[in-house]
Amino acid sequence: MAGVVLIVLAAAASLAVESLLGNETVGPDAREIERLSVSAVPERALAGQKLMVRMNGSATPDLMRQARKGEVGGVIAFPPLGQPEDELRKEIARLQEGARDGRQPPLLVATDQEGGEIKRLPEGPPDSSPAELGAADDDAEARAAGRETGRYLSGLGINVDLAPVLDVPSSEASFISGRAFGTDPAVVAAAGVAFAEGLEAGGVIPAAKHFPGLGSAVANTDLEASTVDAPESKLSEALAPFRDAIAAGVPIVMIGHAVYRAFDPERPAALSPQIVGGLLRADLGFEGVVMSDDLGAGAVRAAVSERKAPVAAALAGIDVLLLAQTGKGKPAVEALLDALARGELSRTSLEDSYLRILDLKESIQRL
Repeated sequence: MAGVVLIVLAAAASLAVESLLGNETVGPDAREIERLSVSAVPERALAGQKLMVRMNGSATPDLMRQARKGEVGGVIAFPPLGQPEDELRKEIARLQEGARDGRQPPLLVATDQEGGEIKRLPEGPPDSSPAELGAADDDAEARAAGRETGRYLSGLGINVDLAPVLDVPSSEASFISGRAFGTDPAVVAAAGVAFAEGLEAGGVIPAAKHFPGLGSAVANTDLEASTVDAPESKLSEALAPFRDAIAAGVPIVMIGHAVYRAFDPERPAALSPQIVGGLLRADLGFEGVVMSDDLGAGAVRAAVSERKAPVAAALAGIDVLLLAQTGKGKPAVEALLDALARGELSRTSLEDSYLRILDLKESIQRL
C-alpha cells in the first residue's frame, strides 16, 4: 500500500509541474493537486524554491545546474551596464529552459525597476521617479507608468518588479526619502497602489516594500544596522500604504531589515516572527508571498552570521529568501537542510511556503 501511495503522490507532483509549465492535465483541479503532491516533494526542492539568487546578466553553468535541479526558485537580475536587451532576454529564456528541462516550476525573475535613482535597466521605463508620480497626484499617470514598466520588463522575460516603494519618510534625514512617492501616507498609498496595479496590467508581479516601513530609519540597512525608536502609533500611520496595497491584492510584500523597538526590540524585521507572522500575517491579514530584502545586507550581518540568516528568516515566516550577492545559493540550501535535519525548521513550514510560491507562479502564467 505504501508503494502505491508514493506512486500516486509522485504522479500528482508531476501533474502539478506540468500545469505550471502550461501543459494540459486531466484529473483534480490545480489546488487539489498541489495539496496532494507537496508531501512527495524532496526536501532539497522545498528549500530551493525559497531561494532567489543573483543573476549577473547571464545564465552561468552554475545557475543552469541549480535551475535544472530545483535548487533555486528564482533569480534577481543585475544586468551589466550596456548589456543589449536581446542578450538579456536570451539568457533569461535559457535559464527558464533549464528549469523546464529539469521538470521544475518556472523561475521567478526579478529586478529593481522603481524609477528615479533605482533602475537596474536605466534605459527602460518608468520615465518618472516615484516622487514625481506622487507629486502629480494623478492615479491614472502612476498606473500608466506601472503598465509601461510591466510591458517593458515582461518583454525581457522579467516577471517580478521589486516595486513599489511604500515607505513614508518621516523626514529628509531618512535614507529612503529619495526613493519614496512622498511624505504623506495617503499620497504614497494612492500612487504606490496605482503603480502596482499598472505593473500587473503590464504582465509583471509587483512587490510592495519595505515592510513595515523604512521612513523613520536614518541609516541605510543595506550597509549597516538601523534601529527605529518611533512609537507604535507613529509606525502605525506609516503602515497605511501597506494596508491599502494588501486590500488591493498585492501578491508580494518585501520585509526590510531595520529593528523596530515597538514591534521587536532585538531582531531586524525580516528575522522577526512578531513582524512577519504577527503584524503582517495575523494583524493585516496578508496571505500572499512574503519576501526578504537582501539577506547579505549589513543590517542582517550585524545581527546573525551569514549561514544563520536564511534559517532565521525562514523561521520568521519568510517565503522567498533574497540573496543578492553572487554564489550564495548553495550555502543557503545546505543551511536550510541542516536546520531541517536538526528539527529547528519544520517541513510543514517549507511546504506552506512552497505552495504559496507555486500559487504566485501560476498567477504569473495567467498574466
